[in-house]
Formats: sequence, structure tokens, C-alpha cells
Amino acid sequence: MSPLILVPPPEPLLRAEHVTLEYRGERGIVRATENVSFDVHRGDRFVLLGPSGCGKSTLLKAVGGFIAPQAGSLTLSGKAITRPGPDRVVVFQEFDQLPPWKTVRENVMFPMLANGVKRKEADGRARHWLGKVGLARFADAYPHTLSGGMKARVAIARALAMQPAILLMDEPFAALDALTRRTMQEELQALWDEIGFTMLFVTHSIEEALVVGNRILLLSPHPGRVRAELNSHQFSLASAGSSEFQAATQRIHGLLFGTQEPVERVGGKPRSGPLDQIAPTEVVHA
Repeated sequence: MSPLILVPPPEPLLRAEHVTLEYRGERGIVRATENVSFDVHRGDRFVLLGPSGCGKSTLLKAVGGFIAPQAGSLTLSGKAITRPGPDRVVVFQEFDQLPPWKTVRENVMFPMLANGVKRKEADGRARHWLGKVGLARFADAYPHTLSGGMKARVAIARALAMQPAILLMDEPFAALDALTRRTMQEELQALWDEIGFTMLFVTHSIEEALVVGNRILLLSPHPGRVRAELNSHQFSLASAGSSEFQAATQRIHGLLFGTQEPVERVGGKPRSGPLDQIAPTEVVHA
């Protein structure tokens, strides 16, 4: 009989270690986050959740390479993040990010052409991803003719056409009405089910975090510190009205705002309840 071979866990795609971020505000230096650590593995739908002002969007910008940490480090595939790159593409909530003089297809092609992709390949990728998000018939339309949900689909298609290592989403559906937001959450889930891309998603909505993510990092009110990390893969839009879902939202609210203290695993067994909570520094494979 062959001896058992211990297989080490896979290295994370994205690693944040003790990250403190600061920026200059009107009244001087503002500390956005403090000593934040987490790992994102390939295929994760990893959510940064916290109240407004907790630094979650600033943290996303740092992962994008737009802000350097004051302390700590950010690495992608083991390499330090020092500047923006096509391996990290951001989708924002503002949909005026689409140049109005370009058609939908040209908008999707634009970043690929800017990064050296040949026009024929860029055109093929653009048409492919527009088809994936249900906008093939609108390839030659202009942004001003599109609804907010359609503009969100264009932004997602443009990002995925770049074939990034990780998709960064900064409250991408916050500006949409409730029905359109739910539809976009469903479509994002369907895309992930089909393709399995890696996503870092920012939101201040507990309900959205539960239906979009399979892992959630809770950040405290300003400055953002890690309150807890949770596995949430058992939830979806289909379970949004269940008693377990409502209990999970209440528990997360308590963890975020201090009415419930974080509890680590005991003896390697998860704490009973609607969410599996882990220590912030523990590596998890959801």
C-alpha cells in the first residue's frame, strides 16, 4: 500500500496581510482600514461587507493597485500589487463610465484594444460576452438608449472580456431599483455558475452579501477592522425569505455593530447556527 501523501492547501489567488490604508481628506490624513487580513481563492465570490465609511471601497482600490498600503501587503498570485493591471478589472456603480460616443460593442472592446489585444480578437470577445449577458441584439446601440440594468450588463461584459484573474465589483448594483438589482444578482450568479470566475465584491447590504457571496468578510465601522469571516455558500436568492436567512442577517448585524461578539471554532467544529464563522486569520476552503 502506498503511503499517504499530505497535500498542502492551494495558495490563495489574492492575499491581504495586515493592511492599513490611509488617504488625505479635507481635515488631514484619514485612516480607512487597520490591520485587515484575508485570503481569496480561485473561484471565490468573496464579499467585503460593512457600513458606509468602513474602508471597503478603499480596500478594493488598493487591490486594484490605485492606492498603496500604509502598512501590510497585498499580493496576487504571490506577487506584490504595486500598480493597476489588466489582471484586476473594476466594475463601479456609476454607469456613466461608458463613453457615450461609443457603441455597446465598442465600449466592451475599448479596454482590450488599449491593452494590446488585436481588433479581430477583441471584436470576437466582445460579441461573446455581450451574448453571455443577453445584450447581443444591442451591440450597435449607444449607452444613452440603455436602461440602468443594461448598462450594468455592459460593464460586466467589458470586465469579463478582459479575462482578469479577479473581478473587482464596487457596489455595482447600488444605483439600480430593487427589482433590477435582484435581476442583476440572479444574472451574476448564473454567470458564475457557468464560468466560475473569481470575484471580490463590495456592498453595505447584508442581504446582498448573503446572496452574492460564498465568503463574507465583516468590517467594523470606521476605521475598518476585521470583525469576522463567514461562510455563506448555503444561501441564495431562493432562500432569501427563509427563517435561516433572516437569522443570518440578524447575526451579521450583531457582529458588525457589536451586539454579538465573534466566536471562533471550538475543537475544529463550526459553531452551530445559520452561518459557519471562522477566525479572521484562518484559511478556509468554502
